[in-house]
Amino acid sequence: MNKKILIVDDDPRNIFALKLTLKARGYQTESCTMAREAISVLERDGQFQAVLMDMMMPEMDGYQAIKIIKEMPSARDIPIIAVTAQAMPEDRQKCLDAGAEDYISKPIDVDKLITAIEKLM
Repeated sequence: MNKKILIVDDDPRNIFALKLTLKARGYQTESCTMAREAISVLERDGQFQAVLMDMMMPEMDGYQAIKIIKEMPSARDIPIIAVTAQAMPEDRQKCLDAGAEDYISKPIDVDKLITAIEKLM
């Protein structure tokens, strides 16, 4: 099984930490620092098992990006996990309403993240 995950986060430190964590567990990763770039990657390559989407990014936020991705025939079925520092119950619901399949708050609990990813595969 292909275990490839797209990480979308405007903070390179978050990307670095997530890549190390996921690589140690046998996942391949690709990363983008902008939502528009992530949309382009998903148009070219629909072979991802999941997308980790930071919700607070400049230019286009994760909410907008998820809506666009869910309308793309090549990517609509790829599960998206919203990743955000916004940790109130209504923030979780807002992410799910935008189209995310799951939600993880920052700082990321690695065990929760891996459980969320495995649940979606």
